Amino acid sequence: MGKIGYGYGSEWHLLRHLGYHRDYLSQKVLGSVGGNALKLEDFEFSTENAPLKDDKEFIGLEFVQGEHIQEKWKSFWPQTGNVQNWDAIGQVYFGNKYEWLLVEAKGHIGEIKSTCGATNPKSKQKIYSALEKTSKAFGNQSKPIDNWLTPYYQYANRLAILYFLLKECNPPVKARLLFIYFYGDSRIDAECPQSEQEWLPAIQSMSDWLGIYKSSELSQQVHYLFLPINPAGNGVRLPAKCG
Repeated sequence: MGKIGYGYGSEWHLLRHLGYHRDYLSQKVLGSVGGNALKLEDFEFSTENAPLKDDKEFIGLEFVQGEHIQEKWKSFWPQTGNVQNWDAIGQVYFGNKYEWLLVEAKGHIGEIKSTCGATNPKSKQKIYSALEKTSKAFGNQSKPIDNWLTPYYQYANRLAILYFLLKECNPPVKARLLFIYFYGDSRIDAECPQSEQEWLPAIQSMSDWLGIYKSSELSQQVHYLFLPINPAGNGVRLPAKCG
């Protein structure tokens, strides 16, 4: 996570919804992923996390209990460098059983692009191996694994976590990925979709680049939720000054 914008950006709008519109957000999430109830985890306090100052993001799979899972995770994915940070973590209930819900939020097109920055040879080999397994599980038959390293690396490594939980863990750890795409934001330095339809071409391009087969088993555990930053939609929003 970078610096949180004041009045703009995915982190700002997700925190707004978590703080002021949690019931609305929960209803929309359940409408997207299914289930009958949703429990969102509280963030922890911290004195070390500079971007969030006094608060701490969820990192990697630290929220999953089980020493055997954690040890297997360490062998699957490098634990140094920029380990996956989550915008929110929760549990979605189906009857009296739950599945983990791993949440990423985006507010403009540039946020979906990133490149693997690993430089350590052992770390790079672990990442490559993990993405190769993940790619196959998502039905990729033609795209090279290098496509999973850039320019959609963050999305790719989130898919890798889902693959790990469902396919590498025994028994599987039930989980779903939820990508929240906010629309209606306005920034002077970014391409901000103003509708769900304006998000769709970029998301489709990402899926095509990675060679994801949308009917694959794991793809059914990936969900997309498009939310307006303000459903009331009154007035014209002036571009935010970023910095």
